[in-house]
Amino acid sequence: MNFDRKAVFAVARGWLAAILVIAGCTVASGPVRAASFQPLEIVTRNGVQVFSVEMATTEEEKQTGLMYRKELADGKGMLFDFKPEQEVSMWMKNTYVSLDMIFIRADGRILRIAENTEPMSTKIISSRGPARAVLEVVAGTAQKYGIRPGDRVGHPLFGTK
Repeated sequence: MNFDRKAVFAVARGWLAAILVIAGCTVASGPVRAASFQPLEIVTRNGVQVFSVEMATTEEEKQTGLMYRKELADGKGMLFDFKPEQEVSMWMKNTYVSLDMIFIRADGRILRIAENTEPMSTKIISSRGPARAVLEVVAGTAQKYGIRPGDRVGHPLFGTK
């Protein structure tokens, strides 16, 4: 049997290119990661707690949030910017890690904390008032550090730090 090597290589290159495009699309459609990490402080009665937070500012980042993550380290979190201040609703769809959701007013004061949220739940979690942002941290963080409504959050989003 006689093969035209150039034709065989051309077909093989075409298939390889198609596989790479498909693989690239699969990787690109995975969980969206926020673009940057920033420090955030919460001033409590027990002292100042410092977190390293991913910023969720685009619609895609806000819609995806911490979905599909298998773990979230203590001291890490995600800060959702909902400018302007508004009633905010969240859920835990496709989120494997239980979270504390800290709803923050435009002045940097904590409005409400939804503690120990249920992983994978589509139950709506409301801010119960106007919020500028939501900080998501691993469940148990609010209790561990004594974080309460009324505590002040230090971050440029609120004109501080």
